[in-house]
Amino acid sequence: MAKNLVLILNCGSSSIKFAVIDPQSSLVSLSGLVQNIGSHDANIKYKQEKQAETHKLPNIDYHEALVAIIKIIQSFKNITTDIKAIGHRVVHGGEKFTKSAIITEKVLQAIRDCSTLAPLHNPANVLGIESTMREFPGIKQVAVFDTAFHQTMPEYAYIYPIPYDLYQKYGIRRYGFHGTSHRFVCNQAALALEKNINKCAFITAHLGNGCSVAAVLNGKSVDTSMGFTPLEGLVMGTRSGDIDPSLHVHLVDNLGYDIHKVTDILNKQSGLLGISGTDSDMRTIESKAIAGEKRALLALEIFCYRLAKYIASLTVPLGRIDALIFTGGIGENSPIVRERTLTWIKLLGFKIDLKHNDANGKENNGIITKEGSPIAMVVPTNEELLIAQDTLALTLNS
Repeated sequence: MAKNLVLILNCGSSSIKFAVIDPQSSLVSLSGLVQNIGSHDANIKYKQEKQAETHKLPNIDYHEALVAIIKIIQSFKNITTDIKAIGHRVVHGGEKFTKSAIITEKVLQAIRDCSTLAPLHNPANVLGIESTMREFPGIKQVAVFDTAFHQTMPEYAYIYPIPYDLYQKYGIRRYGFHGTSHRFVCNQAALALEKNINKCAFITAHLGNGCSVAAVLNGKSVDTSMGFTPLEGLVMGTRSGDIDPSLHVHLVDNLGYDIHKVTDILNKQSGLLGISGTDSDMRTIESKAIAGEKRALLALEIFCYRLAKYIASLTVPLGRIDALIFTGGIGENSPIVRERTLTWIKLLGFKIDLKHNDANGKENNGIITKEGSPIAMVVPTNEELLIAQDTLALTLNS
């Protein structure tokens, strides 16, 4: 019996993830990753059932990486014949897209037009779309936008207090990112708690190399930490998060940096890496902090403290919390981060259950707080599955 499989393509600035998923059963037929594109260390890893392979692709460029991925997919004829649609993660949809969209030439041009807002990602997303259009003609394709979920924010949440014509003429405003992840875990939390998503107040914390929190009321984002770019907000792996905007001028005037070098420092040399001086990976930071290394301990504490401040601030648009949701690589796997963060916001009444927290939410329906406490929980994210579900829903009904 033929299946309705969906090919998912997630084109980053220097890596490309791909997967073939059955949206109805959640089963993954094929998955893989090309990483370190453009470097001598570039390679492709993929897995199909029990078969897992890695191949070196030194100095491969982006187009060649896409070709390599498509060749691997097409080599599995039994899978290729069941691919009925293709879904793409697209980082920026500006104000044009409030939900996922079937890709037409008009939609593709709109994605190109948003490249000024996401210069590292949208051009890569466009390349992925164009490649699959050539190689899989006749198969419908869908764009799922990171920014779309946050387009329900009210004006007072997304307008910056700068001259208003900068928003009117150039679209400078808070957009927010990680929308696919925030939306997915809210839906999963509502199911786990047996609540109607349209009657829930959630705070979601997506914590990975990039981090953001969102306030989600009745299934809609009403505020979030990331802004015009993914640099704003929380402390991240290599990104600073919030800083004094005048720091740019100070570093340019006093240290002789140019504006691009400052931006590069804030994006690639800051966050956990900048504070610790050695690592951006929270697992390494935690190990060194436990061993007593002072700057690793400081990095960990700053990360949790700033996260707690943001969580507390996002209670303002909600008025209540039905659940605080931790997700992403750090959110799902770091009992220390969750415990330290909940300790900082003890004013909100959270009482952590150490046993359930240490189990990373794999028991007790994901809940890591004690009975009678406000709920904090761990919900694994699955952006690829949500992209597949959106893609199948749109293409079957078109």
